[in-house]
Amino acid sequence: MGLDTSPEKPAPVRQIANLIAGWVDRLGPVWVEGQVAQLSRRQGMNTVFLTLRDAVADVSVPVTCSRQLFDSLNPPVVEGASIVVHAKPSYYANRGTLSLRAADIRMVGLGELLARIERRRQLLAAEGLFARERKRPLPFLPRCVGLVTGGGSAAERDVLEVARRRWPAVEFRVLHTAVQGPNAAAEVMAALGRLDRDDRVDVIVIARGGGSVEDLLPFSDEGLLRAVFAATTPVVSAIGHEPDSPLLDLVADRRAATPTDAAKTVVPDVAEEIERIAHARSRIRSSLGAWLDRERHQLDALRARPSLADPVSGLDDRWHEVVQLRDRSRRSMHHRLDRAHDDLVHQLARVRGLSPLATLRRGYAVVQDADGHVVTSPEQTQVGAPLRVRVADGRLGVLVQETDPDPAPEEKPEDDE
Repeated sequence: MGLDTSPEKPAPVRQIANLIAGWVDRLGPVWVEGQVAQLSRRQGMNTVFLTLRDAVADVSVPVTCSRQLFDSLNPPVVEGASIVVHAKPSYYANRGTLSLRAADIRMVGLGELLARIERRRQLLAAEGLFARERKRPLPFLPRCVGLVTGGGSAAERDVLEVARRRWPAVEFRVLHTAVQGPNAAAEVMAALGRLDRDDRVDVIVIARGGGSVEDLLPFSDEGLLRAVFAATTPVVSAIGHEPDSPLLDLVADRRAATPTDAAKTVVPDVAEEIERIAHARSRIRSSLGAWLDRERHQLDALRARPSLADPVSGLDDRWHEVVQLRDRSRRSMHHRLDRAHDDLVHQLARVRGLSPLATLRRGYAVVQDADGHVVTSPEQTQVGAPLRVRVADGRLGVLVQETDPDPAPEEKPEDDE
């Protein structure tokens, strides 16, 4: 600023404030985009005060405009609306505040909002936040359902009434937040974090009624989407009606068309479950009855067989067969024994016939000298020699009184040829 000051010669506050105001006043007008976080129209004042918030960072700046300019806007500016402001920076020296003095305010068009949401959707989809494989299954019967919604809203009433009508014992933990406006996304994120850290909560429902694209803009907030993606508890999105499609529907584990549909999604109908159980019981009974009938028919068929109807008759037949086989075996055995006996007698007769004792019994005898040699000729002994005679039933000791050899037989003359 070119101001010469020192500890001995300090500048007064008014001088510094005026210098800052003069330096800021030399800045030219700029176009600024943001979201209306606060709106104040004080009675009897020609100036309207707004707070313009950055859509991504936690940065805001005050904006002032004339009441005439503000009232001429169509549609009117409301909190949470996205606007583009043509303003000149201004420093109010009395209070030491910096603000933007708006000369023109334009609403961000619906087409531009949708285009920005689509760009955000493509970027998050590329990161995998909407991937189907990361979707967590919902519990069949949750112990406690966490509900994030506006206080006293129709969405809260629909979810609670429908869920308790379907399953009266269901427990809810409800956290009320803003569901539109500049603070809605931050409050929903905080409530989501509290429910996600609660071990009793098995599923979380984020519910809101229908509205315009601008009203539902917080549910396409990037911070909220990343918080839902990072949550460990399954999240159900129930924002608006069927045509409404904020990006929260894509990142949530399950999308419900309406808050009523969300209640039907997370809580089973006790009447339907009882009916299903009765139907299953009926089918089991029918199946079991049919199986028992088949088994009974098979048992009747088995019992009707002769072997089971009169088992003694079969035993009698087998008994007669056993008796016949026994008689045949006995006859065969006797026949074999008789044949073996006959063979044995025949062989015994042959052995006996070949025995020397049988020859002795026919009147023959065996003569031996004193040395035990068999005497077969008178020339082998002499008169007075002792001999032993072996007969059929004993032995005899004899002395030779005479020897009388037989004459040699005459040779038969050969016939003339």
